[in-house]
Amino acid sequence: MRVMIVGGGFIGGHLAGRLRAEGCAVTVAGRRGAAIACDLAGDDAAVWAARLQGYDALVNCAGVLAAGADYDGVHARGAIALFDGAVSAGVARVVQISALGASEGITAYHRSKRTADAHLTRLDLGWAIVRPSLVVGRGGGSTALFSALAVLPLMPDIGGGMVQPIAIDDLVNAIRRLLQQPLPMNMVVEAVGPEPMRIVDLMAVLRRWLGLGTASSLPVPRWMLRAVAWLGIGPMTRDSLTMLEAGNTAPVEPFVNALGFPPQTVAQFLAAHPATRGDLLAARLSPLEPALRGLLAAVWLAGGLVPLLLTPMASNTRLLARLDLAGEAATGTVWAGSLADMVVALALILRWRGAALAGVVLMIAYSLILAAIAPELWVDPFGALVKNLAVLGLSLAVHAMEKPHD
Repeated sequence: MRVMIVGGGFIGGHLAGRLRAEGCAVTVAGRRGAAIACDLAGDDAAVWAARLQGYDALVNCAGVLAAGADYDGVHARGAIALFDGAVSAGVARVVQISALGASEGITAYHRSKRTADAHLTRLDLGWAIVRPSLVVGRGGGSTALFSALAVLPLMPDIGGGMVQPIAIDDLVNAIRRLLQQPLPMNMVVEAVGPEPMRIVDLMAVLRRWLGLGTASSLPVPRWMLRAVAWLGIGPMTRDSLTMLEAGNTAPVEPFVNALGFPPQTVAQFLAAHPATRGDLLAARLSPLEPALRGLLAAVWLAGGLVPLLLTPMASNTRLLARLDLAGEAATGTVWAGSLADMVVALALILRWRGAALAGVVLMIAYSLILAAIAPELWVDPFGALVKNLAVLGLSLAVHAMEKPHD
């Protein structure tokens, strides 16, 4: 079977691996790093019809959930063009990964998924719509977020309704079985695990998986969550907060009847995939990333502003005289260095890729120059140059925690 998967993220990546292991010819289409580069929000049906020639099945795993995301472009118009292209190309079956709650349409995210779902049901091909609850597994955004919260000394209880997490292995198995169903499929599957739970209970399960002891929880006021979502300063968006408050559950029996196997509890799934030191390290470092980035940006911002605003220019240019720089040349050099520092600080604040490494290059250049003209700074009691080694370590850590391109 030749299968195209659109969206090579968490679900799409796991699905592609499983299908390839079973001998399927799989092609992944995505924005970056995929075999086929595509723009779901911009590509029309004719483009997709050409790409899908010769494929037996299509699985649409593309999805975004972020502040300012183009839900209509990706989930609705883009998915509709994709499905129409599949019809034109003669693709026999399409599996659409939607979202539990899409039929109610309580958020813009859900409504965009519902629009594409409704269009797919009207097309002349075999289709299946899979609506998963929260999906648990390595590489998942929700798993990473709740693992990071779970390792805190006091787990934040963010409240909300009940959720019914499904393991990524079970979701992938469900999709795989749908691809093997006799045509026409024409079914909607609500993909849920067997155990409804609160988010704080899911955190407790993840905490045990990471090998940590029990921890108390601290209720987070609703106004604080709403403020964070409104300001866009954390992972929670207005849509995700609305979803959290509404809950996310469904009966598990229809899933079992449709797919022929019972899904695992979260604890059972995690027990089969023991946590490693890397899992614990990732969970502990994830909450620190914004703080480390902010501290590094503060160092560079101070390096740019202090020479211009707080110290006499004569003090700033004293060492430059050893390079035979004086007058306007020395002053211009100080200004150039300060502006370069502030550019690095701005790049870190704006999360430009490679900003921390750019700072490393700049810091090494400064250090080599100072070591050549003022080697006594290495033994300065205030650590004028030695402290650069700590900043180097911080810079490399911030760079290592940068997210890869989608």
